[in-house]
Amino acid sequence: MEILSSLVPIILFILLFWLILIRPQQKRQKQVKEMQTNLQKGDRIITIGGLHGTVHALDEGSLVLEVEDGTKLTYDRSAVREVVQSS
Repeated sequence: MEILSSLVPIILFILLFWLILIRPQQKRQKQVKEMQTNLQKGDRIITIGGLHGTVHALDEGSLVLEVEDGTKLTYDRSAVREVVQSS
């Protein structure tokens, strides 16, 4: 019985750690992954480097961005931070 009572605080600490830190991070990662897989041609996006552009073409793991002056740049899908405006 003493062993069980000494393990309860450790188990509670691990459970609390998981609820506060790990679970919310997993939810955020899932949302980002979903956003990156749902990209469509014409979406206005911002990359993790701060580049603003429009999705010109999509491939399985990459995309081509067209910026304001007509320049086209190729990026990995994982470089997309957020979608500003969906097409």
